[in-house]
Amino acid sequence: MASVYILFSEELNKYYIGSTTVSIEDRLKKHLADQNGFTGIAKDWKVVYTEILPDKRQALIREKQIKSWKSKPMIENLIKKTSTN
Repeated sequence: MASVYILFSEELNKYYIGSTTVSIEDRLKKHLADQNGFTGIAKDWKVVYTEILPDKRQALIREKQIKSWKSKPMIENLIKKTSTN
């Protein structure tokens, strides 16, 4: 099993899209820990979307698909659709 997830930082008003084969909670802890890279800029990341997929390959494909949108409204629509179901 693998997951695609979207994090949101109110401080930056930005989304981060990723995928993982570990638990979302463990992955979020890594993002919140001191590290280099985009998520290291802020410390208020929260999980706003998760999607479970059968394997790492499919999770990477889905992650790339969402990233290719390059559209905050499309990402917010995806999040909103899943939170109302």
